[in-house]
Amino acid sequence: MSQSHRSEEALANAPIGPLMVKLALPAVAAQLINMLYNIVDRIYIGHIPEVGRTALTGLGVTFPILMLISAFTAFAGMGGAPLASIRLGAGDREEAEKILGNSTTLLLVLAAVLTVTFSAVKEPVLMAFGASEDTIGYALDYISIYLIGTVFVQLALGLNAYITAQGQALVAMCSVLIGAVLNIILDPLFIFAFRMGVRGAALATIISQGVSACWVVGFLCSRRSGLRIRRKNMGLDAKVIGGIAALGVAPFIMQSTESLVTVVLNSGLQFYGGDLYVGTVTVMQSVMQMIIMPVQGITQGVQPVMSYNFGARNYARVRQTFRLLLRTTLAVTVSAFLLVTLFPRPIALIFNDDQELVELVGKVMPIFFGGIWAFGAQMACQSAFMAMGQAKTSLFLALLRKVILLVPLAIILPLATGNVMGIYVAEPVADALASATTLTLFLYKRKTLLPQEEG
Repeated sequence: MSQSHRSEEALANAPIGPLMVKLALPAVAAQLINMLYNIVDRIYIGHIPEVGRTALTGLGVTFPILMLISAFTAFAGMGGAPLASIRLGAGDREEAEKILGNSTTLLLVLAAVLTVTFSAVKEPVLMAFGASEDTIGYALDYISIYLIGTVFVQLALGLNAYITAQGQALVAMCSVLIGAVLNIILDPLFIFAFRMGVRGAALATIISQGVSACWVVGFLCSRRSGLRIRRKNMGLDAKVIGGIAALGVAPFIMQSTESLVTVVLNSGLQFYGGDLYVGTVTVMQSVMQMIIMPVQGITQGVQPVMSYNFGARNYARVRQTFRLLLRTTLAVTVSAFLLVTLFPRPIALIFNDDQELVELVGKVMPIFFGGIWAFGAQMACQSAFMAMGQAKTSLFLALLRKVILLVPLAIILPLATGNVMGIYVAEPVADALASATTLTLFLYKRKTLLPQEEG
């Protein structure tokens, strides 16, 4: 039996606990490694002599563009991968490969459009995103080079989801590991040795993503993969693209609204506080990534188990998997809450040693992360809805936390109080309300989606 078929057999029959560990650990590692692309850039840039704080803030205002690019990878990749996994569970490999082929073409088209569009409007967009006269130069230096590698980001991240979807989480981890290790090696070389500064960080990133993209595409074109990219499946089919879009709009909104949130936070903090306060969000969003990425790795690693068995109508196995997933994600977010509450200043020092910035981050971080403990419930439930192909529910939940709750709160609270601290308070309020709503909705819908009688 081939490795790909053994992986699919494990999705159907292996014991849930060990299978979750086997799939989730490489997925978590992949997410953590992927996180290093941006985190390592920020750590090195934040420690550039004399200009580190200003350069770090400049890099921070490029974050909305980076998240929008990443959101489009999620649209095509995470929109199609669960559908491909469901079709594998139903025994329809041909349709699963058609989804993969259409997703590949869609990612290439999106890469071209994004590169041209953002290259044309980057400066006014960055100013709207919270850049100042002091930070715009650093922001432009970084994003101008980063945009050249958009196609690598699309292929590396978007198609890697199809490796995970067939249960080959270890291969998916290696896809990310190759690029991340290269990025860690190249960053100090380009930033400090070649004295390229912010531009060096961007160049190191796109070279690393290019290597990852070659690895992912090579694997999916090889016989080692249970799902293969075939030229005959790359012609865009309206029905297939419609299915990908219907499910992909939820993860797209989840990630793209991170850009909206960053714009609102940066603009509000710039208005009420100035560059120093914008710098706190750059640090705290990096910490947020360090919390969210492992949880996303757990949910993405486990999602193929739920999708495959939902397609096979093995509802008892889906329920069992979800219960263990919920306990695991909550354990991670509660632990993270305790860590950032107890040690905010040491965490801030990882990114910058400017005493004024570190002191302010130490003051606001426990407030900003006050609701993160409940976020594990939202992530587990939202992942389950995605795994079962529930596009409308996933869309609502994607909009709930950021668009419906966080953005209005981040505007209203500082306006009502006349105090910059209202912006930081908006985050925990939105987290707690969104998590409670998501868990309630899942408990309400589970009897219909996962009936006790199998078959």
